[in-house]
Amino acid sequence: MKRKNQRLILLVLAVVSVVGAVLLAMSAMRDQAAFFYAPGDVARKGLPLDRAVRIGGMVKDGSIQRRPDGVTIDFVVGDETAHVIPVQFTGITPELFRENSGVVAEGRFQPDGRFVATEILARHDENYMPPRLGPQGQHKTDTLER
Repeated sequence: MKRKNQRLILLVLAVVSVVGAVLLAMSAMRDQAAFFYAPGDVARKGLPLDRAVRIGGMVKDGSIQRRPDGVTIDFVVGDETAHVIPVQFTGITPELFRENSGVVAEGRFQPDGRFVATEILARHDENYMPPRLGPQGQHKTDTLER
């Protein structure tokens, strides 16, 4: 076999291997993908009961209710439409999670319309500043009073 044909065969095998690996990875990731829904989308399209999804919106004012176990909370997520989604989450919420703030919750819808979240991500606006940084982006120094 000529050297030119050997290189061509190796190149074809490499391309087929890479394409096969990409297809295998994509099929494995298909089940892991979480789609994003706003409350208005859920109202229009119905509940996606068959897969994990993400919902996003604003935590409605006065909706956060903590259960006696200390780690489970119930709250309501809404958007600019009048639609809302009741959410239940068990775990520790992010520091920025509060009423009238943005939230993204990952989990599954239940047949009764309730969303059971496995993860909560608090959103902030583009002006977010870490607590230890001042307005000009310089570190604040903690001072101790004696």
